[in-house]
Amino acid sequence: MDIQKLQRLVIDALEDVKAQDIKVFNTSHLTSLFDRVIIASGTSNRQTRALAHSVVDAVRKHKIEIIAHEGQDTGEWVLLDIGDIVIHCMQPAIRQYYNLEAVWGDKPVRVKLLPQSTQVPPAVSPDQAYDPNF
Repeated sequence: MDIQKLQRLVIDALEDVKAQDIKVFNTSHLTSLFDRVIIASGTSNRQTRALAHSVVDAVRKHKIEIIAHEGQDTGEWVLLDIGDIVIHCMQPAIRQYYNLEAVWGDKPVRVKLLPQSTQVPPAVSPDQAYDPNF
């Protein structure tokens, strides 16, 4: 599958679960390991897990290999590696703290997003975000 179609597949899967503040970055000039980084925010541990799960379901339907799936236990930061794209599903406070946009973000990719996908959720401290019931 070409990179634009794969990118759209991931974005659609994220938007299906109401991901917020979706950003897509071209990383082909920085590393030969992957061509895109997609970062999305979820407002709770449950939602970040659901975002990742939605992407997993979408790529499996297209028989795309999932190379890595990390962070599902806590749900604060869930990472998916599907080869050409690495997806970070993060809670706002974690995203703000690690600031991956500063690492990968010098070449943003313009993509069409749903209005709710461009909204930035409010950041809360990691202590406030922790919910042991999820």
